[in-house]
Amino acid sequence: MTKAHHGITVLDVHECWDLLRQTEVGRLAMSIHDEPEVFPINFIVDRGTVVFRTAQGTKLVGAVEGRTVAFEADGYQPEAGEAWSVIIKGPATEIERNHDVFEVMHLPLFPWHAAPKHHFVRIEPRVVSGRRFHVTDKSSWEILPRTAGANPE
Repeated sequence: MTKAHHGITVLDVHECWDLLRQTEVGRLAMSIHDEPEVFPINFIVDRGTVVFRTAQGTKLVGAVEGRTVAFEADGYQPEAGEAWSVIIKGPATEIERNHDVFEVMHLPLFPWHAAPKHHFVRIEPRVVSGRRFHVTDKSSWEILPRTAGANPE
């Protein structure tokens, strides 16, 4: 963990993975037909990778077409007044070998809705980065101080 300016802490790789293990939802970002796309996904950490389920369609095709994808998850800890964000970048591949499919089917990873999601995708990170920061009170962003009884005219 490294302190940066303005109270931002740069997280080491182990802290990033610890935070990812504590949450279930993130966003998958990729380029499809030269346009940015972002998809919310539920996921699980598995042996230094991120695994998610999806159906046949745009998300699956875009994720595994060979380009690098970005995955981001974040969280807020109100009791500590802190927020965090972790980003992973790397290739995504569909898990297709029978042995590997049987292995990931036993992970506690279930779709959040009833649509069938029979495809498993693994993101192999090339880059893992994260940061933590204190959430400031919104009053610290007021441009002009409020004065009791002040008349704007």
